Amino acid sequence: MSILVPAERLLGIARALIEAVDTPADMANDVAESLVEGNLCGHDSHGVMRLPQYVRLAREGKVRTTVRPVLDAPRRPGLAMRRVEGGWGWGQPAARLATRAAIDVAGQCGVGVIAIDHCNHVGRLGEYVAMIAEAGMIGFAMCNAGPIVAPFGGKARLFGTNPVAFAFPRPNGKLPVLVDFATAGVAEGKVRVALAKGVSVPPGNLLDKDGAPTTLPKDLYDGGALLAMGLHKGSGLSVAVELLGGGLSGLGPSVVPGFTQGFLAGNGTVIQAYHIEDFTPREQYLDRVEAFCEIVLASPPAAGSSEVLLPGDPEWRSRAQRGKDGVPLPEATWAEIIETGREVGVTI
Repeated sequence: MSILVPAERLLGIARALIEAVDTPADMANDVAESLVEGNLCGHDSHGVMRLPQYVRLAREGKVRTTVRPVLDAPRRPGLAMRRVEGGWGWGQPAARLATRAAIDVAGQCGVGVIAIDHCNHVGRLGEYVAMIAEAGMIGFAMCNAGPIVAPFGGKARLFGTNPVAFAFPRPNGKLPVLVDFATAGVAEGKVRVALAKGVSVPPGNLLDKDGAPTTLPKDLYDGGALLAMGLHKGSGLSVAVELLGGGLSGLGPSVVPGFTQGFLAGNGTVIQAYHIEDFTPREQYLDRVEAFCEIVLASPPAAGSSEVLLPGDPEWRSRAQRGKDGVPLPEATWAEIIETGREVGVTI
């Protein structure tokens, strides 16, 4: 069973819980907004279900809740690459700072590439590339994470779920095309949601601790592993994210000793913004993007499908619906949030 909670109420609860572990109000708001936006967009795996985990790890000292991210100076004048030092504080404020910096640098240099080091869980990458698209630019982001995915042909946890995300602006105030997916067949958070709901995970996504295929969410948390999407192709893409996101951020590949240094879940993150006018005339680009989108949307659906959508359309529909009706939460998740509030003196 699920209950419906208004988004504004969830935002207040999330903000209060994060502030209760000594987080300054502005950074608590960054974390809270990011989590609730995940729920609104239909990605409950990156929503308020994370609050008990976040609060617990903060109380254990695994998140430096008072540390503010810092944007480093460029290593040489005119450089389009910058670095954010996360200081093992909250990941969302660091990623928002990096996104704003990518937009600013791209406006000056044509492209802005920002890497984040010593960064905890940043949440949903789609949030950050959408910010870039809303600024009229093309956004791209990637990050690695703690090892939980087996390589193609193996059973050991060697890669993170290693998501990538892209966003492309559309004309006339239309919401951007948004591509955001884990290179694992399913994000770890979605397995966590399935566990909370008491349902199975679709076949082809999990191995148990012995390397046998399974659909039981609990097997992942009993020494099992996720599988990469698309067999060797997803595994190869995950390697690329380890070496690019992990490598350029300075955090390193997730399987290398010292990756998290005892903190929450390191995300070696790279965020990029592309200033369209420095590549091609803006109006021409947007006209062609819109022509492409219209062709895709008008294409005939396959058997069993009612319509063809663009990437991001399900998220925008969910955000509108849940913004009106409220966010559905499993009763177990809601009970856990209430209990977390009791532990830190927040009445929910």
